[in-house]
Amino acid sequence: MTVTAWNEPTGGTPRGTLVVLPGRGETPASYERFGRRISADAWRVRLVPLDLEDPDATRVLVEKLLADESLPGPTVLVGTDAGATLAALLAPTLGVDAVVLAGLALPTSAGVESWDAEVEARSACPVHRRVISTDEDFARGGLDQPLPWTSVAPDAPGKPVLLLHGTDDPVTPVADALALYDGVPDVRVRVVNGGRHDVLNDAPHRSVAATIVLFLESLRLGPELPDVVGPLAGAAR
Repeated sequence: MTVTAWNEPTGGTPRGTLVVLPGRGETPASYERFGRRISADAWRVRLVPLDLEDPDATRVLVEKLLADESLPGPTVLVGTDAGATLAALLAPTLGVDAVVLAGLALPTSAGVESWDAEVEARSACPVHRRVISTDEDFARGGLDQPLPWTSVAPDAPGKPVLLLHGTDDPVTPVADALALYDGVPDVRVRVVNGGRHDVLNDAPHRSVAATIVLFLESLRLGPELPDVVGPLAGAAR
């Protein structure tokens, strides 16, 4: 399996590393925009292919990346769809500083009836729709691929988690995704209003990326995620 890399601008000082686990059917082309945008803010991005038939192989590759001393910390595991599910399961045992879960897939998540329905379920962004529709390596019907886990009940990760989910996700209802982490400490929940399943590549992708960057920059200040930007103490909001 080949790891795809996006690095900080030439001459920039890297601020940390994101290890991204994509969703079912997706390829590096699906995350070209996301990788370029986050790396432009000097966060190194590494995308690891997801093999649902051999998730242990994906885990081994992630562990190798985390052991690479040339990659700067803090390190953050980012997953979407089945990649988010795997990230949720791995997070408690991996040596990462934080986790971002976007558009969780669950064993009860819905499939799709056609390619048109899959596009509608994934994203409302016309650019991303064009990207996945013209990508010859994109596995159409990926959202019908069953998960290799019969249940998903991750332990408390013991590290900060950013949970992102679209309110209009037809694959995994938002209530089901949020219920998974109900009462778990150190979890920040952000819903994407009108968002569909692939919130990293949906129409509000700029706002989602900005939310992730704010989370990352807070993480650099400490695991308590102190605000980088906030109101003046005692001032009217």
